[in-house]
Amino acid sequence: MTVMPRRAPATTGVFCILAIAALGADSPQVSIKARNPSAGVLPNIRVDSNLVLIPVSVTDPKNRAVTGLRREDFRVFEGKAEQTLVQFAREDAPLSVGIVFDSSGSMQNKLAKAREAVKRFLAAANPEDEFFLVNFNSTAKLAVAFTSDPDEIERHLYSAQSHGRTALLDAVCLAIDYMRNAHNSRKALLVISDGGDNDSRYTEAEIRRRVIESDLWIYTLGIYDTRGIMLPEEDHGEVLMQTLAEQSGARHIAVGNTADLPQIAENIGLELRNQYVIGYRPATSSPGKYHHVQVKVADHREYRVAWRPGYFEP
Repeated sequence: MTVMPRRAPATTGVFCILAIAALGADSPQVSIKARNPSAGVLPNIRVDSNLVLIPVSVTDPKNRAVTGLRREDFRVFEGKAEQTLVQFAREDAPLSVGIVFDSSGSMQNKLAKAREAVKRFLAAANPEDEFFLVNFNSTAKLAVAFTSDPDEIERHLYSAQSHGRTALLDAVCLAIDYMRNAHNSRKALLVISDGGDNDSRYTEAEIRRRVIESDLWIYTLGIYDTRGIMLPEEDHGEVLMQTLAEQSGARHIAVGNTADLPQIAENIGLELRNQYVIGYRPATSSPGKYHHVQVKVADHREYRVAWRPGYFEP
């Protein structure tokens, strides 16, 4: 399946932070599953009409997931007002993940380690997880539809050849659209590319809007070679990859040495399975407004905290 001609982005607003909604006053209650680390079971967390739940990932300076944090370690702000946490849990639910893989000509010397990185990422999967693969060069194609068999993704990647230009934005758009077929509420993309888009129909502004309106995390691994002279699109590639990740609430990691790719990808897989969910009740209601959110981990400045930076109130 190739990318269709450009169309207007979806008009529905973001009703959630990652996969969990900040619901309107007339909305029904929703149930999600999260792990209570003290109980060791999977209780239901109730999400009512004025509860905002924020999935948060915390990593150390070596990009390893930080576990064992407590409710009192977190502080959350909506705008400038600090909020009182009323929910805290460790999330442990199945994932729907899209692999967005760059096989353009500029990736020729990076393909082997990029393939290995995907293999290591998939090795952290749970049996209930599902995956799909978007492969792109001059065009973006759905190479493997949703599957629970990681080997199917790996088999296709080992036959992928490096050639053509780079339609990164088209590939991300295709992945976001196809994610509507996901069976799990927790959704993420893993994008592996050198970031130098030079052949997309979609514009950066259009994709940024789609990312803001989506309910998925976008982790981007940017493979950059700073030793040579870069083309303008390659020079902008890191900014583009970083923007996609941060606006989704996930992280961008710049990779200077392809030998580091597999371990970084494995760490991201573990990070996705070691997230926290913190919840608060906003003091005021402003339907239709975008609410900026900030999360901090107290007394641990060396930790990196990732969360979706805001939500639209229905």
